[in-house]
Amino acid sequence: MGVRQWIEDWPVYRQLRDGDPSGRGAAAKSRHSDNLTSRTSTADKVTKSVCPYCAVGCGQNVYVSNGEVTQIEGDPDSPISRGRLCPKGAASLQLTTGSARRHKVLYRAPHATRWQELELDTAMDMIADRVLAARDHGWQDEVDGAAVQRTLGFASLGGATLDNEENYLIKKLFTALGAIQIENQARI
Repeated sequence: MGVRQWIEDWPVYRQLRDGDPSGRGAAAKSRHSDNLTSRTSTADKVTKSVCPYCAVGCGQNVYVSNGEVTQIEGDPDSPISRGRLCPKGAASLQLTTGSARRHKVLYRAPHATRWQELELDTAMDMIADRVLAARDHGWQDEVDGAAVQRTLGFASLGGATLDNEENYLIKKLFTALGAIQIENQARI
């Protein structure tokens, strides 16, 4: 490529030559950008969702192609966010497909310095054992002569992205276990 061709391909030169001082028209295009396609154009379906991060409940469009999530963008139909997402919400794709996502249960024993992989069934059994032990340890049959049948061994604080149905099921579970300290931040 000669110097003349290099100068003519330079976007600043094209902006000045073509009367495009803002650089948002033809001057911003290149051979590479002419061949680009949208990450959402190959999607088989679009699923409406809610951002999993904070209490705002911004709407998201999840684009799926061949059963794989390919892109997550703000939902312009959402009355809450009107298509906008914060940096964390805009990075939601990494939450589902990122290379740092773990697909195995990791456990670090008390006082250990390393994580170890566990089978899911083993981890679930450990959780169940610990819930029952905490329930038994904090169990109260009566307080000041009144029958209470409750535990103060654990509590539940639901996240703000849980919907009412999820909070309802969590409330039922923890009430059945005897917990009385149950709170949620239902926003959606």
